[in-house]
Amino acid sequence: MVDGPGCAGPIGWRPGLFRLRESPIVPHMGWLGFAVLSAVAAAATAILAKVGVKDVNSNLATAIRTVVVLVFAWGIVFASGVHREIPRLSNHTLLFLGLSGIATGLSWLFYFRALQLGNASQVAPIDKLSLVITVIFAAVFLGEHITWAVAAGVALVAAGTLFIAFG
Repeated sequence: MVDGPGCAGPIGWRPGLFRLRESPIVPHMGWLGFAVLSAVAAAATAILAKVGVKDVNSNLATAIRTVVVLVFAWGIVFASGVHREIPRLSNHTLLFLGLSGIATGLSWLFYFRALQLGNASQVAPIDKLSLVITVIFAAVFLGEHITWAVAAGVALVAAGTLFIAFG
């Protein structure tokens, strides 16, 4: 928690240091809470993107969105002070974060084009097939164990996705 003069609100100022004020909820929130917030943000993304991509080239729309994400993410990094960790990043970490960035960029380009061409209520569920593909990739490339319950859940998600998108 940042204290002292001028520290009202979620962002506070300390001489020589600009930090986000810690929320009493965030430190106690585990992976599930953040995953739910991610799902809500992703749902909002689908609707906002569908409206925003209506009268613009989908690649240009993706580029504009990317600049916003870039400014937002780096703002959080600098405001929280974690930019000091950059020199400690390994080449391995940088390589895989770079590859992940390329995959994200491709995903966004394809997603925006799909939204331009189709209904958000059909595109978003198909996009969420990434859950099914992620579980498969996690098993194949990361050696994660897939239980019968997880496999059944993945099959149900895949079937549900197809029913929602084409039903």
